[in-house]
Amino acid sequence: MAAVLKNQFLTVTIDELGAELTSVKSNDDQIEYVWQADPQIWGRHAPVLFPFVGRLKDDQFKVNGMRYPMGQHGFARDMRFTVISASDEQVVMELKSTAETREKFPFDFDLRLHFELHDHELTERYEVHNPAEKADLWFAIGGHPGFNLNLGDPRIGMAESQMRIAPKKVFKQIPLQAPYTDPKHLQDLDATQPIALSHELFAEDALILDLQRKSTTVMLENSVNDHGVALTVEDAPYLGIWSPYPAEGDFVCLEPWWGIADTVDFNGELSEKLGMNQLAAGETFNQSFTISFF
Repeated sequence: MAAVLKNQFLTVTIDELGAELTSVKSNDDQIEYVWQADPQIWGRHAPVLFPFVGRLKDDQFKVNGMRYPMGQHGFARDMRFTVISASDEQVVMELKSTAETREKFPFDFDLRLHFELHDHELTERYEVHNPAEKADLWFAIGGHPGFNLNLGDPRIGMAESQMRIAPKKVFKQIPLQAPYTDPKHLQDLDATQPIALSHELFAEDALILDLQRKSTTVMLENSVNDHGVALTVEDAPYLGIWSPYPAEGDFVCLEPWWGIADTVDFNGELSEKLGMNQLAAGETFNQSFTISFF
């Protein structure tokens, strides 16, 4: 099942499986903005990353010395959410902890995904509530939406596209010793000018920007027509920018993260992991990002 949002400009589809954004189409010319999950290249559209972002060392983590196996990006992207409210321009989907999730991730949680359509913009908000009476909840969360570059024109590919980032500055970039992060050896990404896109730009996996929780907008555009997307996030610590390599698809993922992959020297204890969010009993976490389609 899927929820459909629609206004005079856009039609948006969100699947209950993973609360995944699967389509954003313009109503006038039927341009599809979201990557359509070619399994030969990347078989997803825009997965929700929870309760982890990225890969864990040895695909496991520890809580009070006890080890738990966990795959990349957690489990929410493969679980079915429940629609708890819906209208023409908004939908809320919910995933709650169960005995099954507690075997893999020993915490209670209520996760709600809010999608709201307004004119040419879609806002996605993450609401995480800790329903426990005493215990803290440790988690990471993030988005992974993939955006087509050949928007309505088969001549457009990676080579005809560019990325602009605001504010225009030199960002600190966290390198990867794939698949782990190496924050002790930061690099520079010069965003004072538009950045030409190429498949080789992602030869060492994602570009990870340290946003320092400052408002940032990333725009994907091309030199052939006037279509593109812009993602704005106000308060995220990290942003991943990714496209597969050496497999080649004409799309780029813009990924606001409240969490990050394990560091190369991490010992596995969850409370010591870089980028984790600690939520006291009864507290609620709220963060969002907005995507503009043009």
